[in-house]
Amino acid sequence: MANNKSAKKRIQIAERNRLINKSYKSTLRTLTKKTLENCEKFKKDPSVDNKNLVKSSLNKAFSLIDKAVKKNVLHKNNGANKKSKINNFVKNTLITK
Repeated sequence: MANNKSAKKRIQIAERNRLINKSYKSTLRTLTKKTLENCEKFKKDPSVDNKNLVKSSLNKAFSLIDKAVKKNVLHKNNGANKKSKINNFVKNTLITK
């Protein structure tokens, strides 16, 4: 265990950052799943409302990925890969009705 004041403080800061990072990653997984679910919904019923739902969920996911990269929760290449994977799925969904 830590013996001096600065080491104890670093332990607290590391724990706080771990929880924040965990929150970002969890929300990111949720938004990715929602985007993919909305794509499936659009495949079954290609309406304008479902298309708008897919686009809005895609924008939210991209926004959160960018924020996570900016705050060093994700590496920039990891963020780019996640965005690319989601975007390819959405593109294929919107093109093939």
